Amino acid sequence: MEEIEIAIRWRDMDAYGHVNNAVYLTYLEECRDRWVRRTLGEDVGFVIVRVAIDFRRELSLEDGSVVVACSGTGYGRSSIRTAETIRANAGWLAAESESVIVAHDAGSRRSRPITDRERSALDVAIETDRASVRASEGPGDRT
Repeated sequence: MEEIEIAIRWRDMDAYGHVNNAVYLTYLEECRDRWVRRTLGEDVGFVIVRVAIDFRRELSLEDGSVVVACSGTGYGRSSIRTAETIRANAGWLAAESESVIVAHDAGSRRSRPITDRERSALDVAIETDRASVRASEGPGDRT
């Protein structure tokens, strides 16, 4: 599991005085990209093809920062599935997300199969992430 702390910036705010919904995507992307690089290395290309966010609670500048977590949940022929959370620095859940990224060949600009080396790395990372998630969730802890 990758976890990063991100400061909430003035520019993240919208006219309603809370973090704009599009900024949540940026927070998630920063953490997901770190997870991919840590798991598969710096030189791999992936593109996002799906993201679903459940907004649980608004964030504001007064919250100071967020802690974003990303873990791998599975993979297919060319895709990787991740689960992500955004929590206020105080610990409460602001958003949950599920994403799908696809291995991308820059030359052909098309998807490509995940390599055997990448599959091996993903197997280790996903199993480690599952163990981390189980350890961090107490009985009935989903908020």
